[in-house]
Amino acid sequence: MRRMKLFPVLIAVCLAVSLTLVFSVESYAKQRIVFGGGPAGGTFQVVANAVQVYKPVKALSDYNVQAQASAGSVENLRKVNANRQQFGVVYSGHVWLGRNGKMKNDPNKYENVYAVSYLYGAPAQLVVPANSGIKSTKDLVGKKVGVGNAGSGAFANCELFFTHMGVWDKIERNAMGYNDAAQAFGNNQLDAFWLFTAFPSGAVIMAAQTNDIALVNLGQDAEESGFYKKYPYFSKLAIPAGTYRGVDTRTPSFQDSALWVASGETPAELVYDMLSTIYTPEGLKHMVGQKKTFKEMAIETGTNGVVTPFHPGAEKFWKEKGQL
Repeated sequence: MRRMKLFPVLIAVCLAVSLTLVFSVESYAKQRIVFGGGPAGGTFQVVANAVQVYKPVKALSDYNVQAQASAGSVENLRKVNANRQQFGVVYSGHVWLGRNGKMKNDPNKYENVYAVSYLYGAPAQLVVPANSGIKSTKDLVGKKVGVGNAGSGAFANCELFFTHMGVWDKIERNAMGYNDAAQAFGNNQLDAFWLFTAFPSGAVIMAAQTNDIALVNLGQDAEESGFYKKYPYFSKLAIPAGTYRGVDTRTPSFQDSALWVASGETPAELVYDMLSTIYTPEGLKHMVGQKKTFKEMAIETGTNGVVTPFHPGAEKFWKEKGQL
C-alpha cells in the first residue's frame, strides 16, 4: 500500500527532473554565441579567447560566448554572413570586398556582416633567412614559401599582394598556419614565410630562436608597384627595430585593420552589451593583459579602419561615445 502511494510521487519527481533538463538544454542552446577566431599562432584566436574568458562576459546571464578556432578572416566572413558565427574577427578589406562581391574567385555578396569595432592594425610580414639575399618580393621566384592557411586572411592577402607583384604563380606555395610555417622554416623546409598579423608574432619569435632572420621591406614593394592606389583600404606602417631578435632596423610594410564583426541576425542589444562590457577601463586592461597588441583598442579608436556599415547595436554604442 505504501509503495502505491510513493509511486505517483516518484513519477512527479522524475517528470520535474526531465522537464528541468529539457528546459536547461533548450535555454543553453538559445544562449550559445559563437565568436570566430583564427588558427593557432595568430592574434585572431587570442581575441576570441580573451573575450570568452573575461569574467564580466562569462557572468552575463542571457548568453554564453564560446571562442571557436577557424582558418581566419575569409572563413569568418562566410560563417558570420551565414550566422554560423554570431561574432568573428575579419579584416576590413575582406568585409569591403565581400560586401561588394569582389572576393577573388567568389562573386557572392556577403551583406550580412556588420562592423562592431576596430581591434588593431595587422601588418604583412615576410620572414627570410638573414643571409638569403632576398630583399624584395620579386626575389621569391622559384622559392618555397609559406603563404598562410587556405581560407585565411593571411592566405588571401598573400595571394592578392604576390599576384600584384607578379610572383604568385612563380613560387612553390605551401599553405600552412604560422606556427607550422615557423617550424618548417626552422627545419630549412621553407625559404620564406608570410604572415598577416599583429606584431610581435609568436611564430616569428619562434623562428628567430632557431635561425638568424630578416624581414623583407614590403612597404617599398607596395609603394613602387602602385599597390595602395589599387587597394586603398591598406595603409602604411613600419615594424619597429628590435621587435624580433636580430632584426635591428625599422621595416616598412602595409596593414589592414582587424575588425570585430557581427552577423546581422545577432541581436542589437547583445552587441551593445558586449561593447559596453569590453570597452571599459577594466575590459580594455583585460584585453591588453591577454596580448599587448590590444593596446590599440580604445573608445577613441573604436571606429578606425571601418569602411562598411556598423551593426545597429554598435552604431548605438559608438554614437553615444561621440565616435559616429
